[in-house]
Amino acid sequence: MNADQPSTSTRDPRPRSSALFERAQRLIPGGVNSPVRAWKAVGGTPVHMERGVGPYVHDVDGNRYIDLVMSYGPLLLGHAPAEVTAAIRAAAELGTTFGAPTAGELALAESIVAAVPCVERVRLVNSGTEATMSALRLARAHTGRDKMIKFDGCYHGHGDSFLVKAGSGALTLGAPDSPGVPAVLAALTLIADYNDLVSTEHLFQAHRGEIAAVFVEPVAGNMGCVLPEPGFLAGLRRLCDEHGAVLVFDEVMTGFRVARGGYMELCGVMPDLVTLGKVIGGGLPIGAYGGRAELMQQVAPAGRMYQAGTLSGNPIAVAAGMAMLSALSDDGVYRDLERAGARLQAGLEASAQRNGVPLWVGRQGSMVCPYFSARPVTRFQDALDSDRERWVRFFHGMIARGVHLPPSPFEAWFLSTAHDDAVVDALVAAADGALAAS
Repeated sequence: MNADQPSTSTRDPRPRSSALFERAQRLIPGGVNSPVRAWKAVGGTPVHMERGVGPYVHDVDGNRYIDLVMSYGPLLLGHAPAEVTAAIRAAAELGTTFGAPTAGELALAESIVAAVPCVERVRLVNSGTEATMSALRLARAHTGRDKMIKFDGCYHGHGDSFLVKAGSGALTLGAPDSPGVPAVLAALTLIADYNDLVSTEHLFQAHRGEIAAVFVEPVAGNMGCVLPEPGFLAGLRRLCDEHGAVLVFDEVMTGFRVARGGYMELCGVMPDLVTLGKVIGGGLPIGAYGGRAELMQQVAPAGRMYQAGTLSGNPIAVAAGMAMLSALSDDGVYRDLERAGARLQAGLEASAQRNGVPLWVGRQGSMVCPYFSARPVTRFQDALDSDRERWVRFFHGMIARGVHLPPSPFEAWFLSTAHDDAVVDALVAAADGALAAS
């Protein structure tokens, strides 16, 4: 399928995807292994992918798309970059897992500590969810307190303590409070409004001496792409210091994507702990949490706070991550990503103006999200108030024009170094057509 020409045929353009999805629904809950993939927010049959190369993905029916999902963030160099695939192949030939320490996991830990300003010690895990669950347990162990603050619309994985008014896939399905989360546990999670220090301060006052941690996405990437307002993150740092709470930045999405040192490098606010994932695995499953030595030394076996994982520091994931981080040592990578993001934002805004469509584009570097909104999107409610029906029409218009988007208005788009000027211009041309038809 061409990126600049929608399909005009009434024939199913993806019959093999449709057949696979029908089979999958008989075996896998909802036919998918992660909820947002089911396309419930947009309707229709999810595209089943077969391969990816550079900025493109190819589905099982032979259609090619410019990809803006990019596995939700880790593919900074595009699909199947030679240096990463070579590292995976070489590591696999030596063995897939050992259940014992390796030099590779030490090398990755050294790279993370060297790059991320707040990290003096780091523990590798298998996913972002594991990282946030472990960071919360550590914050509770360190403070001797049970309660935590998170922000409406922010998502920190599917741990029980975090599935309280979560964003992303849980929001898309219209069930932000998941059944199966005990009420007594949910009661320990306090909800503040993102970009609203007053609501956060009120919670600290109402629960004085009870709050172990504040968890925040420094750039909220699970309600699209909402940037922190000036002073918000610094205000959280001040409140945590005043009340003896642990400040945790969830940089699973932004870590190594918006800057080598994550968003904390750009904003200058240092959390006590940070959670990482995605980019540090080069596209393979991985996660990490790290921070000040005095905190991390409480993790077993150095300390008493227990956390373990048979596949933590998996040698293949570590090799992929090292190849990725080695490529990111060139500052030109981030300059290219910023240029691509700015070009896409400018193109979307110009197209919306030409077509008379209200549009607000949230962007941080190569993370982008357009909202059909006449006003800036700075809070979760602003995202909810955007024209989501129009977004659904736009989504299908983009798919028809050969652009693969996240199937939710509350997910960020991701660019890679493979999205050169020609690819970005093709994206803008597709968006121009989709906006005109929406």
